[in-house]
Amino acid sequence: MKLSTIGGKTDIEVKKIAIIFATFIKKQMKIYYHLPGLFEFYDLYKAFLPLWREHREYFYDWCEIGSIYGAPSDCIWGGGRVGFGDAEPRKVAELMRESGISARLTFSNSLIREEHFADARCNKLCKMFENGAVSSAGEMRAIQDEDKSRENPDANETRAVQNGIIVHSDLLLNYIKSKYPSFYFVSSTTKVITDFEQFKAELDREEFRYVVPDFRLNKQFDKLNTLTDAQKQKVEFLCNECCWFGCYDRKKCYENVSQKSLGEKCEDHICVSPTAQRGYRFSDAMKNPGFIGIEDIQNIYAPAGFQHFKIEGRSLGSALILEFLLYYMTKPEHQLKVREEIYLDSTLDLF
Repeated sequence: MKLSTIGGKTDIEVKKIAIIFATFIKKQMKIYYHLPGLFEFYDLYKAFLPLWREHREYFYDWCEIGSIYGAPSDCIWGGGRVGFGDAEPRKVAELMRESGISARLTFSNSLIREEHFADARCNKLCKMFENGAVSSAGEMRAIQDEDKSRENPDANETRAVQNGIIVHSDLLLNYIKSKYPSFYFVSSTTKVITDFEQFKAELDREEFRYVVPDFRLNKQFDKLNTLTDAQKQKVEFLCNECCWFGCYDRKKCYENVSQKSLGEKCEDHICVSPTAQRGYRFSDAMKNPGFIGIEDIQNIYAPAGFQHFKIEGRSLGSALILEFLLYYMTKPEHQLKVREEIYLDSTLDLF
């Protein structure tokens, strides 16, 4: 099915057929969300994930958590956002194993040099996260097979998932591939790929399981329709970007973060957005031309064969991350219950 805008048809019967077909697809599809704050929001996920496991009736049955991504503070391979995650890596790894969720290390620094490969902290993280949880049968299942284990859960089995690396630098990609071969790799949105042909070339790279394009490609439906099914399975759309759609300085912004992660002295990047002083507001993100809302996912992207959607927010607060979890994953009639369960957790500092 081709991507199109809702309500674009004029023939009533064609509309009805399209709605029926979309409803049918909706019942069949599985959507995978890739969530922010692996280290940054450990306490939030420690409270949220038990709800996710024990009360699946609160959440849409067509969605799964594909991964949770992030990086701890003082991680020189990190990029995208200046890391502030202070959770103990071993506890984070254990939570992901218990939950059967893929952990992704965000190693998207674009300015990595060979001299940085020896960093002890980053190598230790790789050793710790290289292997996901191993089932009683000793098998490793891909993320795409998670829905099968949801349908036939075995109470005595720990679901096995593979952990991943979000990467920008090909130098770092090649180093990690050779030294820690058990990871899968994600091409980072920090590459700011806005040219569609370049995007297609990135999708065709065998090294990457997923590719996150710049959010300004999200609505280029005519071009997205030309992708093969195999290419569509590798696309991971960034849904809730609040960056100015007309930004011409996005790559420099990411490079500034990379410099800071490396500990290099540099001036703060000055955002060129006309509304920079407002900071991140979900209500503003929803007005962004590149925003992908839940109805878009259900009625446009999923029927067209796209399954993977990234939620940004590593530099935001836990309260806002919770709003993303409610909006994208939680049934409206249960959102208050989930919000109360999280807000009443006395161990959380949501603001």
